[in-house]
Amino acid sequence: MTEPTAKPSAQADSQKGSAASAKKQSNISTSNATDKVEDNPCLVESTEQDNIAEPLDKATLLALFTLPNSEEMVAEGVEIEVTSKISSTGLSHSHSTTQKPADNQNNIAEQRVALYQAQHERTRLLYMASASTRPTYLVQTLKLQFAEHQQYLLAQQLDKRGLMDTDGLERLWQQLHVVDDIIADIIRHMPAQQPAGWQLTTQDGRNPLCFATVGKLKYGKPIRDQGSLNSYVLGHFGVSSFTYDRGYYIGHVVGYLFSCYFCAHLSISYGVTALSQPVVADYDYASLETPHMVRLLQGLDGYCKKRIYQLAVICARLSVFASDKRIERMLIAEVNDFDKKLQQQHLDVLLLQGLMPDSGDSTPLL
Repeated sequence: MTEPTAKPSAQADSQKGSAASAKKQSNISTSNATDKVEDNPCLVESTEQDNIAEPLDKATLLALFTLPNSEEMVAEGVEIEVTSKISSTGLSHSHSTTQKPADNQNNIAEQRVALYQAQHERTRLLYMASASTRPTYLVQTLKLQFAEHQQYLLAQQLDKRGLMDTDGLERLWQQLHVVDDIIADIIRHMPAQQPAGWQLTTQDGRNPLCFATVGKLKYGKPIRDQGSLNSYVLGHFGVSSFTYDRGYYIGHVVGYLFSCYFCAHLSISYGVTALSQPVVADYDYASLETPHMVRLLQGLDGYCKKRIYQLAVICARLSVFASDKRIERMLIAEVNDFDKKLQQQHLDVLLLQGLMPDSGDSTPLL
């Protein structure tokens, strides 16, 4: 295995920025962080000793990632709810954001920041937990609540003609734990970096990455936080959301690369631009120009980039977008389920004979 060019350190310093650090966020202390395993360099470490929550148990940590009624999901699709159950020693809060009219931009901005704070806190608690407390292969446990898995099951039910590679996809879903393995490997190799912001758009204004949605959408159904595989993956590297026709990601450049690889693999026309400072108020991030982006990407070694690409390809193969394309092929197959050329020949024979089959004619259409 290629050695990392920069390994994350447990010591706090000015370069160890949070991929999801809020201005008013309570942070962990440096002395406490040194006792933890595999610190995520996306997480802020501060020297403050106050307001440190007691460690969470495994069940409580799992509850932070699990959606209520995950098997039924959101029937109406109008609410994003992020609930954080922090320990019984004090910190207990929930963020519930409901879609409001599109003209209430201030309300949407507040929802977005609340969502980011909840995403960051959830990831911080996961990485501050001891190895024995963290849920094992969390992604496999959560797959039933992912939009990608639900769309795969729908496509599987519709595939009466065997057009879909069911065996290959089923095997990939059964081996979904490799996603957690790759994420852990990426985190070990990626250098520390302060959070930066990007805005992602696609040609049709849809949400192919299945970011958690906030506010009105131009197309498609709302996605809840942790309601998709991609939102789970990107949650390890930063925070993300989608409003109307564009996505927002704030975090490590790893998440930027993942989004680019994902869209490119699916041949989705997309554009990524730096997120200007006023777009997401009350949240710390850098808006990087192209030269700074080049330097960031140069800081990633080739091994890390390859692992990010592997992760993006897995998610692309399992994506809602890919399942929708498979369903479209099924639709075309149903429309064209007979030999049109043969039917034209049969029709010509009938016309030459001056006959047309009526409802009582038993002449078969070959």
